[in-house]
Amino acid sequence: MSSSLPNVGVAFGGVAPEHEVSVISGLQVAAALDRSRYHPVPLYVAKDGTWYTGAHLLDPAAYKDLDRLRAEAIPVVLDPAAGHGTLDLVERRRRGLFAGALRRFRIDVVFLSFHGGEGENGGVQGLCETFNVPYTGSGVFGSALGMDKVLSKMLCRDQGIPTVDFAWFREAQWLGREEAWLDRIEDKLGYPVVIKPARLGSSIGIAKAADRNELDAAIEEALRYDEKIVVERAVRALREVNCSVLGDPSAAQASVLEEPLRTDTDELLSFQDKYMRGGGRGKVQTRNAKQGGDRAQGMASLDRVIPAPLSEVRTAEIRQRAVEIFQLFECAGVARLDFLLDGETDAYYFNEINTIPGSFSFYLWEPTGVPFDQLAHRMIEIAYHLHRRKNSRVRSFDVNLLSEKSLSGIKGAKA
Repeated sequence: MSSSLPNVGVAFGGVAPEHEVSVISGLQVAAALDRSRYHPVPLYVAKDGTWYTGAHLLDPAAYKDLDRLRAEAIPVVLDPAAGHGTLDLVERRRRGLFAGALRRFRIDVVFLSFHGGEGENGGVQGLCETFNVPYTGSGVFGSALGMDKVLSKMLCRDQGIPTVDFAWFREAQWLGREEAWLDRIEDKLGYPVVIKPARLGSSIGIAKAADRNELDAAIEEALRYDEKIVVERAVRALREVNCSVLGDPSAAQASVLEEPLRTDTDELLSFQDKYMRGGGRGKVQTRNAKQGGDRAQGMASLDRVIPAPLSEVRTAEIRQRAVEIFQLFECAGVARLDFLLDGETDAYYFNEINTIPGSFSFYLWEPTGVPFDQLAHRMIEIAYHLHRRKNSRVRSFDVNLLSEKSLSGIKGAKA
């Protein structure tokens, strides 16, 4: 790579049910990157876990034929011996006498665009930490915590942040004791309830149950995606309001609020609601706000009202609460926090946090005067800032505990 600009590795795809959603977000942010500041390098992780790069991976049309896309892409692997402070990739060895030299690719900062799986739960973040590479978004702790709906709710509840009543269990606890668990859930929560895989997003595996049979079936379906399940008391007059937060644990700001619109007012937002609306739908309904333009796809295709039609007091309260939770979870970059509102009582509840939100919630920042290219730039700036701050600390001691003298002391203490 001859570019003197920082190489931004836009990482997307991954081994997760939200693979296609991640591809959309990755291509969106790659298109939004300011080419006078950054040189985007696509890093596509296929569904089988193989890593690829290649310029054509930035073309959305290439994903219409995945077999051809992979055949034309460059399979790469990490080169742990190349250095520390960058992510160095090398082309996987090709067979043949005239295969030629293996191509190499250097990543200066990783722009994480994964949704779900190891890309969002702290796994890839830990890889970046191991190689001391700057990366966008939350760290290992915030990513892992934000991915787990049970632990997220427990922490918020303990900090006095309102959450709906819930129960949770693992598959090993459920198997062989199904009737007892159904009894317990009915006694504690009643009906209706909402059943969710504890560590999945994009409404995959989520269902609403109004009776025992529906509850049983929904739990079995959710267990297809995760071995940890959360069951929540449903909010009857449900409204959903989301807020994006940009910053780090020390300083953060909230976006405008949005209210997503459902196709059926009695049901939850579905995967189809979020990503597969067509036929002239999927428009962002805004008041005094800029439209999403050509980038209005992915999460931006959801029908929504921006800003959400709430009172000034309630709006300010939710925006403040969103920042509070963002910093409580030690998040960074951009996250989206989802809240549930009871349309009858006006009570609100923390629902979940998305540490890598679909489309990076750019549609919530454009109305505040932060276009997508500036949002991506600020996320990269935050990544560099946190990286510098981490490396300014003492990270090792210049002491060799394995020296001959130290080892003799250890032997003596053991004796």
